[in-house]
Amino acid sequence: MENSPTLRVQVCWATPEQQVVKELVLPAPVTVEQAVRASGILEELTGITLADNEVGVFSERRRLGDLLRDGDRVEIYRPMQVDPKEARRRRAELKDRS
Repeated sequence: MENSPTLRVQVCWATPEQQVVKELVLPAPVTVEQAVRASGILEELTGITLADNEVGVFSERRRLGDLLRDGDRVEIYRPMQVDPKEARRRRAELKDRS
């Protein structure tokens, strides 16, 4: 009997207060979505859904159907609290006042 190829991947979620990293060994091929679901993070942490949160691999946005490679780290991103352009504008205003 031949061994089926497997992939070692991580699935991560982080907030300022908490970091969750799940190490998985999954049969290849595996998609981003399959890895997230297999990690159990969606059930473990309330409020995280694949409909509301974007995902990426090593800080690069990915689609749920993208295939993973051995050693990939899947990251589930939190929604942005402030638009980056707005944040830069606010910082510039504060700097001008000083």
